[in-house]
Amino acid sequence: MQPLFIYNTLTRKKEPFKPLHAPNVGMYVCGPTVYGDPHLGHARPAITFDILFRYLKHVGYKVRYVRNITDVGHLENDADEGDDKIAKKARLEQLEPMEIAQYYTNRYHQAMEALGVLPPSIEPHATGHIIEQQQLVREILHNGFAYESNGSVYFDVEKYNEKYGYGILSGRNLENMVNASRQLDGVGEKRNQADFALWKKAQPEHIMRWPSDWSDGFPGWHCECTAMGRKYLGDKFDIHGGGMDLIFPHHECEIAQAVASQGEQMVKYWMHNNMITINGQKMGKSLNNFITLEQFFTGNHPTLSQPFTAMTIRFFILSAHYRGTVDFSNEALKASEKGLERLLDGIASLDRLQPAAASDDTTHQLVATLRQKCYDAMNDDLQTPVVISLLFEACHQVNILLDHKGTISEADLKELGDTMRLFAFDLLGLQPEKGGSDAREAAFSKVVDMVLALRAKAKASKDWATSDMIRDELSAAGFEVKDTKDGVTWKLNK
Repeated sequence: MQPLFIYNTLTRKKEPFKPLHAPNVGMYVCGPTVYGDPHLGHARPAITFDILFRYLKHVGYKVRYVRNITDVGHLENDADEGDDKIAKKARLEQLEPMEIAQYYTNRYHQAMEALGVLPPSIEPHATGHIIEQQQLVREILHNGFAYESNGSVYFDVEKYNEKYGYGILSGRNLENMVNASRQLDGVGEKRNQADFALWKKAQPEHIMRWPSDWSDGFPGWHCECTAMGRKYLGDKFDIHGGGMDLIFPHHECEIAQAVASQGEQMVKYWMHNNMITINGQKMGKSLNNFITLEQFFTGNHPTLSQPFTAMTIRFFILSAHYRGTVDFSNEALKASEKGLERLLDGIASLDRLQPAAASDDTTHQLVATLRQKCYDAMNDDLQTPVVISLLFEACHQVNILLDHKGTISEADLKELGDTMRLFAFDLLGLQPEKGGSDAREAAFSKVVDMVLALRAKAKASKDWATSDMIRDELSAAGFEVKDTKDGVTWKLNK
């Protein structure tokens, strides 16, 4: 099979994927900060890297997928001052911080399961790796790239920049950042505004704290991913992923921490999904413009015109390339709902096709090339919209075959079914919507197909009265029959 190409944010180009220790692949993806219900912005990275996880395993790699839970250290506005997001929520609700973290972790898992996102191999929590984070801080201090200040420890970005260069991932110019910071008053404990916290001394009112060499405090937000990535994937691993909003400061700081502690970069490929926007603005808790996944599933939000299923949400996200922006609208979700229904109906209709002795040329050509075209799209930086369009072409052909305007051999029918189910279900992770008995559906299918065959005979004989009567009687019984340019389609209106 031809190589998989992925876009590396670090080099700003597509590169062939060559793991450091094939067939093993190490992949780390930034998970949620668990202080509120998961929203559409959380769904996108989870689904993006679920696709990568599924595909790497499918093509033969043994993948260790680590996705963390941030349950301490993430301060408001991604800054080094202010409240810890979880501790603040705990104070508001008069609960233990771990009650907040556990509750929203459970909610996150429920939403991910509904979306068809496979669980990662390891899901470490920041609070369970305080020792590893303290060790990372000690190493950076020992190597001279950090300093202690009033019980807190800060990364010395200027000193690091002199030796290694800071800003390689985001392309930010440190000189400009440092010059701007020097003009600011109240840099406080930091030497420069660009410096970031590795360890923060806890104020008396701060609930979450641990003893350390420097103070009773807590780790900086950026430490957890470097420490846990190294613990579970080693000093060098293949892929680090997350949302594009994490490139700076989070991932930039992760690179600096890794290099400052071990003298070389930890990650070979940096991958980032783009954001979901509402009216062109990033969706997020801090902007208070988010819609939770549960609100999508129930329709209980003023901007939603109706509920949308988890699979509709998944299809909506996969309908755009992961590096492109996705702008939320009711119209876009309704289009996804229809598209998903069309795809699932097309796959279900495969069971209603009767094989012939041979396929017609058009059908055989489509079947012969479909699998490779889908692989080509996946190998080109996970082009899921192209895969979906190819599956739609296959559905179009299935409808032609249902209308007896083409033929398909038994071998081609098996190949078509295997290919469509592999890419739709196993690799894109779509699932037929729940509800209804398979046996009952199969019985309906056979009866309706038999009746439609009689209708086709009546139409061929120009017996329009009988043809219309059959359609009307089926409609009265709850079956929607459509005459399209691709042939006759039907569905049961449940």
